[in-house]
Amino acid sequence: MRVYHGSNQIVEKPRLIKQNRWLDFGFGFYTTTNREQAVSFARKVAQKRASGEPSVSVYEIDEKVAWQECRVLEFAGPDEAWLDFVSLNRQGLYQGEQFDLIYGPVANDDVYTTLTLYLAGVLSKEQTLAALKIRDLYNQLVFVSERALAHLTFVHGEGV
Repeated sequence: MRVYHGSNQIVEKPRLIKQNRWLDFGFGFYTTTNREQAVSFARKVAQKRASGEPSVSVYEIDEKVAWQECRVLEFAGPDEAWLDFVSLNRQGLYQGEQFDLIYGPVANDDVYTTLTLYLAGVLSKEQTLAALKIRDLYNQLVFVSERALAHLTFVHGEGV
């Protein structure tokens, strides 16, 4: 499987670095199988940080081996379990089982608005899930442990 990481620099050797904000799947190294999503994120990061150049790092992972050797949490779509997991992580409240790899839909900007309305109590869980089902969601594969990162092989980096 080929995955991409968008940033303000090329990342040849991914590391687990504590983020200063709460993300969908918690702490980890975020990638996607969608190059366009990585490009978009790289541009946002470079602009937000006002440093570096928008860049996409490309990696390969043997998903069959990684899925056998790692503890994996996989969401097929934006269902109730995904919504509960993302909601807890976005609030910094997740205290459940720990995984090495987490794969599933990403709460992009459009989805983030819906999630914010849900977390604020404006939308019910049912309304939120209905709104998410009509969206074309991108995916993310998050490397949460060193064991998972060991399965990631850098291919090349490119400015975007």
